[in-house]
Amino acid sequence: MKRRSRHEDDAAGSTVDAAAHVPVLLAEVLEALAPKASGRYLDGTFGAGGYARAILDAAPDVTLLALDRDPTAIAGGADLVAAMAGRLTLAQARFGELAEEAERFGMVPLNGVVLDIGVSSMQIDQAQRGFSFRFDGPLDMRMSGAGQSAADLVNEAEEGLLADIFYHYGEERRSRAVARAIVEARRKAPLTTTKQLADLVASIVWAEPGGPHAATRVFQALRIAVNDELGELVSALHAAEAVLAPGGRLVVVTFHSLEDRIVKQFLAERSGRAPAGSRHAPVVDVARPTFSLVSRGPVAPSEAEARINPRARSAKLRAAERNAAPAREPEPDLVALAGIPEPQTRRRPRA
Repeated sequence: MKRRSRHEDDAAGSTVDAAAHVPVLLAEVLEALAPKASGRYLDGTFGAGGYARAILDAAPDVTLLALDRDPTAIAGGADLVAAMAGRLTLAQARFGELAEEAERFGMVPLNGVVLDIGVSSMQIDQAQRGFSFRFDGPLDMRMSGAGQSAADLVNEAEEGLLADIFYHYGEERRSRAVARAIVEARRKAPLTTTKQLADLVASIVWAEPGGPHAATRVFQALRIAVNDELGELVSALHAAEAVLAPGGRLVVVTFHSLEDRIVKQFLAERSGRAPAGSRHAPVVDVARPTFSLVSRGPVAPSEAEARINPRARSAKLRAAERNAAPAREPEPDLVALAGIPEPQTRRRPRA
């Protein structure tokens, strides 16, 4: 499934183009994953099946378990399941649950895991899903269709929490002004549609001519919060470490700096490339690396791909290969990156 850059998929006036269902960095993903004959692989974000089909076609007798939390994606993949004659299994689940799902379907150990973190075109293009303000629809944004919606969050959360969500997940500089305006508006009537929220944000946040819509960052933040996207990413990275066989590959495609920072830090810590402590700090035991990096830095789309598909421009691919070292406990600093930082208490001045 082709994924979209969060700052571009909601740009005012954008339209669906011929690249809407082309997987981003497909050739680079296959090169990094290096599927081998009779290998067992997991696609954590099935979408419309773009990566899944390519992985199954890349080597003989490959078997694939594909996950998606969206029931419409699972239903849409039925024909591909039938065509693959037992080589493809689809399961409705979050990619943070990939270890449990791999165990459930007898796919452990895996030879490769691929995660495409962007929001899918199918979700963006359906007005009733409420992900985009290109269409007026219900303020929903739930990938699974269950749980707290964006409307619930906007109409029930405290002003301070809304401001923190907009600032930390959307990097919206006017987060407090937007949160204040939402609280004032909902006193009169609940905010229930994408247009209502987009218009409200646009009345407060200035947008550069020709740039992203003023509400882009607020919509991004709500989507991340509603679906716990960063928390799922952290869970998925640790889960992949637990179920990959030695020599197995982890390939992750991100579309935003918040996501890429988590992947970059996880791989740095797990490959032994995390920054060393100060010479003044006490000596600590260093855990054995569990991965080696496939490439030192992120892989970006080619100029040709970016030109054909502008929404691919912000994509970054990072990949690593598992070794035989035991899986480690989750990194607390990574878990912290996925959440809203705790308010900092001010130190009292010395007497």
